[in-house]
Amino acid sequence: MGAVKTKRMPRAVREQQMLDAAVEIFGRRGYTAASMDEIAELAGVSKPLVYLYLNSKEDLFLACVRREARAVSEAVRAAVDPARPADRRLWDGLLAFFAHTGRHPHAWSVLHVQARTHGEVFAAEVAAYRAELVAFVAGLILVAARETGHDRPLPAPDVTGLAEALVGAAESLATWANTTDGVTPRRAAATLMNFAWAGLGGLLTGHPWSPPVAEA
Repeated sequence: MGAVKTKRMPRAVREQQMLDAAVEIFGRRGYTAASMDEIAELAGVSKPLVYLYLNSKEDLFLACVRREARAVSEAVRAAVDPARPADRRLWDGLLAFFAHTGRHPHAWSVLHVQARTHGEVFAAEVAAYRAELVAFVAGLILVAARETGHDRPLPAPDVTGLAEALVGAAESLATWANTTDGVTPRRAAATLMNFAWAGLGGLLTGHPWSPPVAEA
């Protein structure tokens, strides 16, 4: 019996097909255990073709990390309408984030777990994408502060710290939501809004929480 011939298709389409298969295998099995044979089989192509298109396992994984990082960022940015109130912008961004990571759990594993622990090159890609996301969230917080009419601007380190805390909480919550039955993207987003917005609301209107005075 002769070998099954794969249907000819544009290189870009075939490459995305390979990346889809690679993300699933890397997400399910981890970077170390994943094999190019498995990826090629799931993609419906030969292993030599995967190497021809994407050079090596390392290059293939890096392409997956870059694609999935871009997809998360684009999903969040596209959901945020600058014409809406501050709380609605934050809600829309969080809901888009949890909806995307919930639809693509293997991709989230690649970004949040695998890429951080399997080499500096991969970790640097995640750090760069994360820095962009933190900067975007910091921008939302600054706009929210201006909208409150509060005449004391928040110090830049506080804004960055709040954005880092919010992004970090969203990342952890996404992993929890993807591994916990019954947690929908809407529920995860509402959980983080209830945790974060009450505190942000007080801060932005000039009523921050203050630590206790140190005892003598």
